Amino acid sequence: MKRETKKFTAVIKKESKWYIGWVEEVPGANTQGRTIKEVRSNLKEALTLILETNRMMSLHQKMSLPRKSFFIEPLTVGLV
Repeated sequence: MKRETKKFTAVIKKESKWYIGWVEEVPGANTQGRTIKEVRSNLKEALTLILETNRMMSLHQKMSLPRKSFFIEPLTVGLV
């Protein structure tokens, strides 16, 4: 499968001795770490796992539908 590069917004906040981070656009993509570098790495892993899981779940759902009951097309949006 072709790999695409997309940009997301990481928010990282210091909480006592830890940093916490989340991806603004994707609920559930959040983590913590002792360093900012660790949080960045953890966020990339969490986001990748969430997106891969969502894609697999969508594929499973499509496979259970009658072949001609849906169509697939690219969707492009411009965000401010």
